[in-house]
Amino acid sequence: MSTRPLARAGRRFVLAGAVALTATLALAAPAAAHAEVEADRPQALAENVTLSFVSEAESASAGFTAMRIVLPEGIAAADVTLDEAPKGWKLTAAKDGYAVGGPALKAGVDAEYKIKVRQLPDAKELVFKTVETYSDGKVSRWIELPTGGQEPEQPAPVLALKAAAPDAKPVNPSAGAGSSPTATQSESAASSPSAAATESDASAAASDTAAASDTAADEGDGMSSGALAGVIVVVLLVLGGGAWWLVKRRTASSQS
Repeated sequence: MSTRPLARAGRRFVLAGAVALTATLALAAPAAAHAEVEADRPQALAENVTLSFVSEAESASAGFTAMRIVLPEGIAAADVTLDEAPKGWKLTAAKDGYAVGGPALKAGVDAEYKIKVRQLPDAKELVFKTVETYSDGKVSRWIELPTGGQEPEQPAPVLALKAAAPDAKPVNPSAGAGSSPTATQSESAASSPSAAATESDASAAASDTAAASDTAADEGDGMSSGALAGVIVVVLLVLGGGAWWLVKRRTASSQS
């Protein structure tokens, strides 16, 4: 019996396994888009710090119109000012943070802006939960935190801080810190559809975070996508190796 059909069958099996493996890894890979924050001086109790935010575009048909940020404990909305932003974008204060928005950016363009903070709190890291709004009404929430040692699908931007300088001290809170937005700010938010939309979106951020934590906990009881991909890789390698060994054995038997 000719061994060529067996050899061809073995090669086809290995090729099919490689294709399946590639597809599995592609499906298991996390989303490329993300939201990030950086600081020119990432140190606890540092004053007049510039924070740079970047939100990568996820939509190929709609552009960003607004960002809603929930400020971490220790930073009041009154202590935040807009430093740089896309043309026409403005900052509107909120009870627990702020919104930055304006004319829609082009589809596929990342949203980048900077704020200046009067003083960073005395903490090891700061979490800036972010709610993004697109011109087509789509909302993307980057508000999740790691749970059970697993990295969330849409993690909130986190800024790690160095320890405070030995002589650093907390400054007095700004006037109106922690108070409601002024009448002018409220009017501005009402006149800006994008800002108003993100206000309602961000008001649900806390409940979304709780729901995300519950979902992550439930998923933790099962197998993660990374573990599943690993099992599939092992199975494919074992099956591929077995097919190759069978072909070689039959080839040797026919020649003896």
